[in-house]
Amino acid sequence: MPKQLNFQVGDDVVYPTHGVGKITAEEEEKYGGIEVVVYVISFDNTSMTLRVPKSRANKVGLRHLNSNEFLDRALDILSGNEIKLHKGMWSKRVQQYENKINSGDIIAIAEVIKELHVNIEKSERSYSEKVIYNDALERLAGEYAATHKLELNEAINKLRAKLNYH
Repeated sequence: MPKQLNFQVGDDVVYPTHGVGKITAEEEEKYGGIEVVVYVISFDNTSMTLRVPKSRANKVGLRHLNSNEFLDRALDILSGNEIKLHKGMWSKRVQQYENKINSGDIIAIAEVIKELHVNIEKSERSYSEKVIYNDALERLAGEYAATHKLELNEAINKLRAKLNYH
């Protein structure tokens, strides 16, 4: 069983399906007559607030921001050799891409970005392909921005520069 992570009010955290948020409070709430301690997490990029039971934080994949060293590994994928675009049914690939993005694993997210970046500006790219690419880019940029204390747009520009560097 994975080690129970400890979170504090004020911590920047990653919720796999929503990206980077900040724990703004720890509150006791009653659900069906049962007292539950929850983390209140705010996501500035979507103006969303999420309440995660403290006892389920690990199970839902809540985690601290990755270290700079781990982020550097993800950035190495972006600036590395081209990844060959997988062939096959688009609907199956969409599901795989979304699963990688929603896993919260920045290495998997970087792989999606790198794979879809090939020819992303070409007109034959579908709307959904561009949306998935942008979702992945924003998810990785969100964590990069929080870790390096940058604005999201600045982080996106840095990631795009890595992608265009060969």
